Order: sequence, then structure tokens, then C-alpha cells
Amino acid sequence: MLYKNLKSLFFLLKWEEIGEVDEDYAPIHTYQVCRVMEQNQNNWLYTNWILTEGAQRVYIELKFTLRDCNSLPGGVGTCKETFNMVLKENRYIKVDTIAADESFTELDLGDRVMKLNTEVRDLGPLTHKGFYLAFQDLGACIALVSVRVFYKRCPFLVKSLAEFPDTIPGSEASQLVEVVGHCVNNSLPLYEPPRMHCSTEGEWLVPIGKCVCKPGYEEISGACQVCKVGFYRSLLESPGCSKCPPHSVARQTGATVCTCEDGYYKIESDPSNMACTRPPSAPRNAISNVNETSVFLEWSIPLETGGRKDIRYNILCRQVLPEGRGLDECGPNVRFLPRRVALSNTSVMVADLQSHTNYSFLLEAVNGVSELAKDHPKQYVSLNVTTNQAVSVVRKGHTGKSSIALSWAEPDRPNGIILEYEIKYFEKEQDSSYTIIKSKDTEMVVEGLKPSSVYIFQVRARTSAGYGAFSRRFEFQTSPYRDERAQASIIAVAITLALVLLAVVAGFLLSGRRCGYSKAKQDPEEEKMHFHNGHIKFPGVRTYIDPLTYEDPNQAVHEFAQEIDVSSISIERIIGAGEFGEVCCGPLRLPGKREIQVAIKTLKVGYTEQQRRDFLWEASIMGQFNHPNIIRLEGVVTKSKPVMIITEYMENGSLDTFLKKNDGQFTVIQLVGMLRGIASGMRYLSDMGYVHRDLAARNILVNGNLVCKVSDFGLSRVLEDDPEAAYTTRGGKIPIRWTAPEAIAYRKFTSASDVWSYGIVMWEVMSYGERPYWEMSNQDVIKAVEESYRLPGPMDCPEALYHLMMDCWQHERTNRPKFDEIVCLLDKLIRNPSSLKKLVNSSHRYEGKSGSAFTLICIAVLLFRTCKLPFTQIFHQMPTTST
Repeated sequence: MLYKNLKSLFFLLKWEEIGEVDEDYAPIHTYQVCRVMEQNQNNWLYTNWILTEGAQRVYIELKFTLRDCNSLPGGVGTCKETFNMVLKENRYIKVDTIAADESFTELDLGDRVMKLNTEVRDLGPLTHKGFYLAFQDLGACIALVSVRVFYKRCPFLVKSLAEFPDTIPGSEASQLVEVVGHCVNNSLPLYEPPRMHCSTEGEWLVPIGKCVCKPGYEEISGACQVCKVGFYRSLLESPGCSKCPPHSVARQTGATVCTCEDGYYKIESDPSNMACTRPPSAPRNAISNVNETSVFLEWSIPLETGGRKDIRYNILCRQVLPEGRGLDECGPNVRFLPRRVALSNTSVMVADLQSHTNYSFLLEAVNGVSELAKDHPKQYVSLNVTTNQAVSVVRKGHTGKSSIALSWAEPDRPNGIILEYEIKYFEKEQDSSYTIIKSKDTEMVVEGLKPSSVYIFQVRARTSAGYGAFSRRFEFQTSPYRDERAQASIIAVAITLALVLLAVVAGFLLSGRRCGYSKAKQDPEEEKMHFHNGHIKFPGVRTYIDPLTYEDPNQAVHEFAQEIDVSSISIERIIGAGEFGEVCCGPLRLPGKREIQVAIKTLKVGYTEQQRRDFLWEASIMGQFNHPNIIRLEGVVTKSKPVMIITEYMENGSLDTFLKKNDGQFTVIQLVGMLRGIASGMRYLSDMGYVHRDLAARNILVNGNLVCKVSDFGLSRVLEDDPEAAYTTRGGKIPIRWTAPEAIAYRKFTSASDVWSYGIVMWEVMSYGERPYWEMSNQDVIKAVEESYRLPGPMDCPEALYHLMMDCWQHERTNRPKFDEIVCLLDKLIRNPSSLKKLVNSSHRYEGKSGSAFTLICIAVLLFRTCKLPFTQIFHQMPTTST
């Protein structure tokens, strides 16, 4: 601050300097002027040069007394009660006119009462190193007692381990001067350098950032103290020094990290407060299960995990060479599912091994520090496995026109007691359709063959360890017809059988249908049919007509769908999005009918003519159906825009989403009722000759009364964009997880392939919307199904329903039930609820090792491990023996 004593500050022009003492007898100086008896007064008092010392704004404090003009005697020439304050840097500038708040009178003088006034003015912004002050009197009686010139500054400050120097404020009254602090005492800035702001009032404001003790130090009583031995501090954000974590030590003061003890390690990504760790011990309780040329390996987590959770497993596969010649690593053809190294789950499927070959598997557990532990010996658990041996030779015995006798030798080393044999055969060049029969003996007469035809035969054995590989292919030919007499005999027998069959069918029709179904061969394509006006017609039933058979697709739309005036429809809200536009809902008001709520599919603007045809194609299909379990088409809007398809509104949306939202909320009878409705709708479609091709829970809609209705009849259009259809075959994409094997491989879609899909829907319903085959890739699903893997029974699924699912998943399509048989069976279960009490996951232990059961174990264990379900649930559909 500036301050000059009054005596040395001024030089006078007509002002008088008066020296006095105050009440403490300290000398004081005043400057007075009182020339009120004279006219035209102009009296000046000047200061010396005042240095600003860098300040851009200074303050002037004046203390003075002033005589009341009314108290002066008469005859005064001029009298004022103010005086002027003037500033000079390079020229004189009037600062202000100073007036007194209180003036004194003659009476005050008699009583020696001094009425002192104090006025403060600020000057700025100043641009020079100094200035002059002057006081101008124009005729007042005034005494200037004190003049104080000063400026304000923010003083030196230490805050949050940062020091801020003396700082002079800015020139503007509202200006804040930012000052960057300097970290002291072994401290560093946290995130950013500390800052404070100096105000014009000389106050520190708005602190930003701070300093913290650097690593190896901690703040105690405002100062940074070094960390003691055995303690460390590695991060600026840490509040203080911490004790070293387990298996680590800090042997010096000021440690920023702790060093791991011998035999313990850390990786860079480990947090500093994490204990040092070591590699895990070997996996425990390793077991194997062989099926043909595949083996399923399973083990338990190591007893010692090393203190880490990032345990992974590696598999080393080695083939045992003959005659004790050592071991050789498995070749690249051996597959590991899901992979060979870095396994997170405790199981793996090893496929494509050689039959009847000894293998040695080493299972190693590793964690994040295993690579650092160079001196730590690797810990393995070893498994020796022998794959099943195949039947080597199949011989032909007696051959007839429709039969061939086969025999074979038992494998030399079958890997256990042989329980049965499986014979696979098919007509040469027709390997897409084959038949499998079973035998307990090493011989079998295969009947029902065609005369003069070449058949391919393969045989495999099943032991308690599972199925061996099929033998190589053997070609045998049936005998030709002998002579015309034999042919005549055959014709006579055939006529007799036809008459007997006709009588049986007549009796069946008269007695009504029975529930239950036969697994005898039945091909839905062999039903009799004839042609009418270019369209296939089935006797006695309404038949589906493919809209693509119409030259003009618009004709099909108008023939099967009712045109609705757009004024009858009100769109209230959007409920979803379709391939061609938005899906909305709102009321439909048709003349003479009550108002109903409907779903409205709209065709987005800017469509092409082909898109319009594709959009309305589904309506041409839907309009042909009339069944309580098929979504009902109300009509279409084609004569105005937007083009719309109007269907009944299903409050609960798609079945898979509805089940996920209500997991575990329904009784078994309610679920079976839903399945019965879906089967009834599919029976109707099958009877009409329509193949759905995309039957899945996502394409079943549910109304408020839990009635399920089949929807989505545009598969040939949707196939190209369906996210489930990731596997491409000839002619488009297929929803792999729901599609029968023959449809995937040969594009052969029939009602029998819809039955396969229905079995998947049953599984979805009983598992409350679980994704079929979980996270397996589509290619793995195809491979698994071809190798006879099937989905395991869902939790708490009745055994009768799971048996029906398995029948729907018969590889041979002619062995699958038909939809009318499925409906009959479900009706029987609903009428007899006690038949649903036996569950597939009841408390049994598994002793059977059939091929389907074993493959079920392999796939279920592998996937359920990922899902973290109890292990006992995995085996609830295996051949069982009571505990």
C-alpha cells in the first residue's frame, strides 16, 4: 500500500500549513484555507509525485472539516461548502467534487468540537508509473486533516500444499486475476496445476485444483511425510500410505510399490493394492466319456488357484503310437469345442479322433502370472482315452427280391461290452434318406427292399462307453423278379393287401380317429392329390393356393383379402417396426359391425412396385386361412396411401418375449394348452397343404386370453433378412436352430419339417423363451444335429412332453408324428393331468450310455456350464436307473 505523511506530501498555493498536536500530544499537520471574505477564489494544494508500484487502481482517503457558510458573519464575498480533487498523469483530470457530510459552525468552534468528514475515492485504471494529486478550493472554509493514498493486493498464501505470491489486482472493479500456484514440500499437481483468483478487493477467490503429496509420501498436518518401511503409496489419488498387500514387502522408506516375495508375481494390469499371486495347481477329478470318435473331457477347478480368478485351461492332445513307439501330437484335423487353449469353463469336446486309438490328454490350469513364473514347474493332470473300434467287415448272406441277410464280426477291441448294433442302410445314390435298425446279434435280415436294387450298408456297435464309428460302406444288391408267374403272384398278393387295407381304413373312418400315433413310415408327399384349374387340390379339404401362381399378384390380393376404406381405421400408436414399415395399432370401425382393436402394418413411402407386391403377398396367404389358432386377416388398404395390412390385435405380443417376461408364472396345464393351440393351427395349415417353414416362438402371437396363434407367413421373403438365418444354402437363408436337417441340407420343406420346428417351439415354451442351442454357432448346431445331438429336456418339463419333442426330432422325417396325432396326444394329456407329473429331471442317476443320451450329455454339459446351471439338471433326459 502507498502512504505518504501529510507534511512531505504537499506544496501549497494559498493554503496554510498548521502544526498542532492531538489529544495524545502527537504532532499533526493540517492544511487550511478560508478566504471566504474575498471574491473569485482559486486556491490549490498539490502533492509530490506518487509512485504506483505497479498498481493500476489506487484509493484516496480524505479526512477534513468544513465550515457551514450560514455560520459566517455577514459581508462574505463568496462561500462554498465543497472543494475539487484533481488527478494528473500526463494532464490534469478532475476526479470528483468533495462535499462534507457534516459542517461545523462558530458554536462548534467555541466548544472545540471537530466534526471530521471521511471520503474515499478510487482512481483507475492508471497507465503511468506515478501521478500527482491536487485539491482546488473555490471559496470554502476547509481544513484537510489527512490524505491517505493506497492500493489493495492479495497477500502471500499457502493453501493445499501450494503457495501463491503477493498479487496486485487488475484495473477493473469486477476483474479477477488468475494466479497459478507452485506445489511445495514434495507435492505434485493433482490432475491440473492449482490456481486461485485475486479480486480487486485483495481477496483470494475461486480455488481450482490442488497439490497432493507425490508417490511415496502422505500428507500429515499440512505437510508431506515420507512413507515408513513396510508401507507404500503409488497413486496421487490415494489418501495416504498403505500397508503392503499379502506376499509383498517394501524394505525402504518412500516406497511407491511393494516388491513380490519369491515365488509370487504381479502383472502390469493388477492394481497396486492386489496381493502378489502365483500359478495355480493342476486341475482335479478329470474324467472322460467316449462316443464314437469323440471324447468329452471334464474336470474340477484346481485346489490352489494361486489367489487369482482369471484361471484358464489348456489341453495337450497326444496320440499313443503302436508298439510302444511313444507319443505324437494330435494333428490339425482333431477339433476342440469350443477351443483347445484359454478355456474358461471346465469341460471340452474333442471330436474327429481316429477310431480305436489310444490318446493321452494333459490338462493344464494357467492364470495371469503363469507366463512370469518361468521357474515354476507346470502342473498337469493326465487322462488316457481309447476311442471305440469300428466293425471292420460286413458279409452278405441269403439275398431275396426284397431282403438281404447280413452278418459281421464283433470288433477285436470294442472298448467295453457290446450292448447292441446299429445298421444304417439306404438305396445307392439316395444317401439323403436312410433307415436305421438295431440288432442284439451279429446278424440281421433287412427286409422291405426293392428288387434288383443296390443298397449301401454300414454297421456300428454300442458299448457302455457309447457308439463306435460306422463301418465303411458295403454294397449289396437284391435279387430280380424270377418270372411272370412270380410277378402274377406278387400282383395278386398286392391286390389282396390293398383290399384288406381298404377295409381297415373304412373301419377306421367309421369308428372315428384314435389318439396316439405310429412311427411307421409315412410320407406327407404321398397323399393323393389331383389338379384343378392349375392348382393342386386335396379331396375333401380346402386347399392353399400359392399367390405366385397368379399372373397378376394383385389379383390374388383382391381375391383373398377384403379391401377396407382408410376412413374406417384410426392409428393410435406405434407398437413396433416391420421390414417394410411401421407396425401400429388402433380401432377398426366397419359399417354394421362393432369397433375392434387391430394391428396395422404400413408400407413406408418411396416403395417400389416389387416391394408393394412382396408386402401384400403375406396378405394373399393369410386371407386364405380361417382358424382360431391362425392370426386373422381383417383386410387390406391398397387404394390409398399408406398401403396397409390389417390383422387382429394380439395384446401380449410374440410368444418368446411374453414367456421371458413371465418366467415361471404359468402352470404346466397352461403351457400345454398353449402348445395345443399352436399344434391345432399347424394341423389346419398342414391339412390345407401349406408348409410354414419358419415356425418358431417369435412367430407365435398371444392374445389377452393366452390363446396362441400362428403368424408370419412370408418366409420366402423374410429368409433373406432374418437375423436367425445366418447359414446360406441354395436359394436363400434358413433359420437354422428351428429347421429340420433335410430342409437345411436339401431345401426339402414339408409338413414333416414343420413338425421338427414344432418340437423346437415346444422346447422354447417349456424353457420360457430360452434360445435353442444357447450360444452355439449355426455351423456347430448343424454338425451337432447331424451327429444325433438333441436339446436336453428343460427344467421341470414333463417326461411325456419331452418324449414328444424327441419324436418330432427324428432324423428320418417319415418317423415324425403328424400334427393331427400331436393334437390328439396333447388333448389326452390335458384330460389326464396326472400324466404330466413325472418330470424328466427327477432324482435319478445315469447308468445308461446310449448314443443319444451321451451326445445329450456332451452338448448339455458344455453349454450349461456356461449358463451356470446346477450339474444335476444336465442329465435329466438320460436313460436312468432309480437311485
